[in-house]
Amino acid sequence: MISVVVPSYNEEDNVIDCAKALSEVLSEEEYELIFVDDGSRDLTWQKISEMSAEDMHIKGLRFSRNFGKEPAIRAGLEHASGDAVVVIDCDLQHPPEVIPKMIEKWRKGADAVEGKKSYRGRESASHRLSAKFFNGIMSSATGCDMSDASDFILLSRPALDAVLEYGEEGSFFRALAQFVGFFHDTVTYEVKPRQKGSGKFTLKKLIAYALKNIASFSSMPLYISLILGIITIISSIILGILKLFDINLHSITLGIIILMIIGGMILCCLSVVGFYISRIYDEVRRRPKYLISEKTGGINDVR
Repeated sequence: MISVVVPSYNEEDNVIDCAKALSEVLSEEEYELIFVDDGSRDLTWQKISEMSAEDMHIKGLRFSRNFGKEPAIRAGLEHASGDAVVVIDCDLQHPPEVIPKMIEKWRKGADAVEGKKSYRGRESASHRLSAKFFNGIMSSATGCDMSDASDFILLSRPALDAVLEYGEEGSFFRALAQFVGFFHDTVTYEVKPRQKGSGKFTLKKLIAYALKNIASFSSMPLYISLILGIITIISSIILGILKLFDINLHSITLGIIILMIIGGMILCCLSVVGFYISRIYDEVRRRPKYLISEKTGGINDVR
């Protein structure tokens, strides 16, 4: 059986179209569609419930509040009962017609089939640049190729079970899917324009998402303090040499520059260390990643 996990947040305009499109491409398969309502404030859950009552293939989970996309993906994966699981966005920017190609590669032996973006659609230059920068940082931090990566991924049951073994608070699904290993394959797709509604990620949310995921997968930012310390030492040596050769530097200006450099370095280092301490605090509290207020469609209990 194929399970399809669809995280949904304020997607009342898209859930019905998404379910229809997925049902069409999976009509020859045994399948289940798991819609995870991430605390929507519109009629998303009502429509999921109505679809579930009419179609035995459609199941739903409703969070007690908005926990975020990563917890929504995690909940869907934990409740999926298929031999393979596909994660797809509800807005249909991930084309459902690519799923049969993923299934074909899975049946030929691939444990993970990742959708790679061959065309990113009509994105602004700033969004395209920020995505490239984020993927570059994540590639360096994780040691995985995150260029043109997405959450549009199929996992076999062994690969899924391996991903679920990682129970940290700040899990990053698309990186974990590569990080666990197994035999990987890819399919390419073109990002479709969003049909209805608007995107849910603001710039603030994207920055917070990036910082959280970088910290989850790498301690590299902690080494910033070493780099900044080296820069401070080199800058001090250069300024000392200039002073030694009586190059015209006003002592007050020089002192201010040195204080600014050292103060800035210290603040940067404290911020990085503080950020990691906050992540440690989140982990040791062991709070649940999400809370489910309702289920529909006879969905399985969490494994």
